[in-house]
Amino acid sequence: MFGMAMNSAKLFFAGKLFKDNRMVIRQLAIGTGAGLVVGLVLGQFLPLWLAAIAAGAFAGFAQPILLKDVKYA
Repeated sequence: MFGMAMNSAKLFFAGKLFKDNRMVIRQLAIGTGAGLVVGLVLGQFLPLWLAAIAAGAFAGFAQPILLKDVKYA
């Protein structure tokens, strides 16, 4: 399992894992930004630990939706 993760990381940083690296990085940034916004907004009204859990859940739910059209090289 660790070898597979290391091989994927090596291919990613070499730019050979995805067909369109820009799209993947953009989608990851959108999901991360959305999670950050949710965390900041909820942090104003909820305890910090609960806002962090909700923001993580939201970002984790959003990533598969955002990355559904990713093509591997």
